[in-house]
Order: sequence, then C-alpha cells, then structure tokens
Amino acid sequence: MGDVIREETRRRGLEPDAKNTGEVMKQLRLELGEAAVAELCLDEIRKAGSDRIVVDGIRSISEVETFRKFADVILIAVHASRRRRYALLKERGRKDDPLSYEVFLKREERELGVGIGDAIALADEIVSNEHTTPEKLAGEIAEAVDLWVEQNAR
Repeated sequence: MGDVIREETRRRGLEPDAKNTGEVMKQLRLELGEAAVAELCLDEIRKAGSDRIVVDGIRSISEVETFRKFADVILIAVHASRRRRYALLKERGRKDDPLSYEVFLKREERELGVGIGDAIALADEIVSNEHTTPEKLAGEIAEAVDLWVEQNAR
C-alpha cells in the first residue's frame, strides 16, 4: 500500500520522503475517504491474477473492509516493539523512512490517528517480529494463511 502512496506523491510532483508521503496519505483519505489507499490498490490486485495476494501496509479497518468486498481476507498483524520497528525501518533505508526516532514517533502518532491500532486489535492472527528473521516470519505467516484457508474451505 505504501507503493501506491509513493506513486501518488510523485504524481503530485513531490519527493516521496517521509513528510510528503505522510501528507499525501492524509490528503488521499480526506479527498477519497478512509479506504482511499485500498481502493487505489484494487486495480493492481486485479491485474495480479492470483488466488492469493499479500497486501502489506494496512492502516485502517476501512481498508480491510474494502478488500473484503472483493475477496476472502485474513488480516494478520505483525507486531514488534517501537524500538524494533524503528531499527527495521532504518535498516530498510527507503527515502520515506523516518530519519530520527523522534520523526518515527510522529509517524506512529499519525498512523494511530488513521486507525492502525483498531486494525491490529481486530486482526485474525498476530505474529511477532520482535526476535525473528525475515524467513521465519514469512514461514509463520504462510502457515497462518494455510490454516485459515483450510478452515474456511470447509
């Protein structure tokens, strides 16, 4: 979902840095509604032509509800402490990642303001990313999805 925001930021003639992408995210929601980013993602999802799609970057239940209009959805919250999330963002090194812990905390506040806390609280599954590797995390998520698919196929 962040890709959609970064693309829209560029389309508006702005550098896709932390400040601009945050502002564009808020503007999209004001202009098009709380589920704006999910709506913009649907075209790409339809093009994928797969029976399983992973969407990361959910920020609100409205976005989840938008996806649920078109497919069966399992919402998996990936949880880690603030310090771990900040370290992972620094390690990732994208232009729109926060440059300092203080900027990271402001980003967290903004995301809580659009409803990420509700999405986490209402997740179907929660997986910890506190003390794991990307490979193990991906395995846990795949296992949760497989179990969910199996249970919902009945």
